[in-house]
Amino acid sequence: MANVFTSFIKNLTGQHPTDIDSLIKHTENTQLVCKGCNGEFGKHQLLKSNMICPKCGKYFRMGGKERVKWLADRKSCEFMFDDFESRDFLDFPGYSDKLEKSRKSTGEKDAVVVGTAKLCGNPFAFFVMDSRFMMASMGSVLGEKITSIFEYAEKNNLPVIGFTASGGARMQEGIISLMQMAKVSGAVKRHSTAGNLYITVLTDPTTGGCTASFAMQGDIIIAEPKALVGFAGRRVVEQTTKAKLPDNFQSAEFLLECGFADAIIPREKLRESLADLLEIHKAGGAAV
Repeated sequence: MANVFTSFIKNLTGQHPTDIDSLIKHTENTQLVCKGCNGEFGKHQLLKSNMICPKCGKYFRMGGKERVKWLADRKSCEFMFDDFESRDFLDFPGYSDKLEKSRKSTGEKDAVVVGTAKLCGNPFAFFVMDSRFMMASMGSVLGEKITSIFEYAEKNNLPVIGFTASGGARMQEGIISLMQMAKVSGAVKRHSTAGNLYITVLTDPTTGGCTASFAMQGDIIIAEPKALVGFAGRRVVEQTTKAKLPDNFQSAEFLLECGFADAIIPREKLRESLADLLEIHKAGGAAV
């Protein structure tokens, strides 16, 4: 029966194509260099290969809207709360310039995109953090947008799929940044209490306050292969514990070994796996 269900899901994903062709059409074919093998590849070629190096298999990081169009059914995505925009309310030196630079380079107003979409016909809400925007540091707008999409999902009984990537708290916003941990966690809890599903996908890198809160609160926690996931840096942990850490410390594989992740799923199989989980959740039971 499990094989029958797997075949059903594969057929279902084939019947619901994504917007990847449109994304390629409207994306400049810039040359990108792989950090694993130094190979140089066109953006169009990489998009066709799930942003995975065709030579060495290293994962390229994906932008927020890029990731959604790669995942969701064609023309099903609706982005929400796009008018939320970070500002330098503490007059922190250089912060305004960094915000403006990130806006120009990414085309986004902050480090996360949120909204609703369908995956193989099943509706869901999403948030996708974008490491290109100040390393997806956790500021007030990021926290507000993620909280808002959880509240919307709670009211509309939608599952949430969250793609995490963060360098930690945004120090330019002081204690307000740290408050986002509790704020988002409260929204996650209310969404869960209402009986809704929350799936997190840990991508490279997921660190700091993001890891210490909503990234690890999913009902199902998935990680991309070899993703860096942790709280404090390796050197800090070694100095604090006075212990030699394993070579794979703070990797997705180490998290799985220690029980902090439920599965490591290759990017090329991720859409099918998420479709599988949404279909099972919709049915209100487990696959047989």
